Amino acid sequence: MKISEAAAASGCHVETIRYYESVGLVPKPMRTGSGYRAYAPADVDRLRFISRGRELGFSLEEIRSLLRLNDDPKLSCGDVDALARTHLTDIHQRIEELTRMAGELERVISQCAGGERGTCSILGALRRRGNDTPECRR
Repeated sequence: MKISEAAAASGCHVETIRYYESVGLVPKPMRTGSGYRAYAPADVDRLRFISRGRELGFSLEEIRSLLRLNDDPKLSCGDVDALARTHLTDIHQRIEELTRMAGELERVISQCAGGERGTCSILGALRRRGNDTPECRR
């Protein structure tokens, strides 16, 4: 099948498929005589696997590891379990951080009196360091 058909079947955009090929998550497909990429059902399954992993928040490197584990029938499911548990811990930590950020933003917004920009409590909060920490956020 052509790349547009693989995209429709897998739910991935054409550009995303090309990117996954360029970073080695999906093998470069065979080419037809006219130069079109020719994808097999196994390629579409792999694209779905990657897409589902992305939906669950796995990084591309984590997905690369999961693909290696998936491709080697001799490896233990325990390795997959460990990777998934680590990822879940990371998700919980991000949720805590997002909850903290949401609380702080709600507090700052609630203090906004809707006055002039020079006295805006939201802009003022952005100019101040939170918790008096000197670290710079990226």
